[in-house]
Amino acid sequence: MQLVRNAWTNPEVRLTKANRTAGVLENFDEGYRYKENALRRFVRDKPPQIMPSVNEFFSRDN
Repeated sequence: MQLVRNAWTNPEVRLTKANRTAGVLENFDEGYRYKENALRRFVRDKPPQIMPSVNEFFSRDN
């Protein structure tokens, strides 16, 4: 799954021979869109906790 996702979405992966002969591409806009994807923008302002309620339960002083 990771290989397929990387092949279809990564701007540095070129599958056709014509694209591979182009050499190094300077496509900054495409790279920025790849790096700043929708999931990353969504979780940027969220706390890095998987289960906040469980963390709060075990961190309380009883």
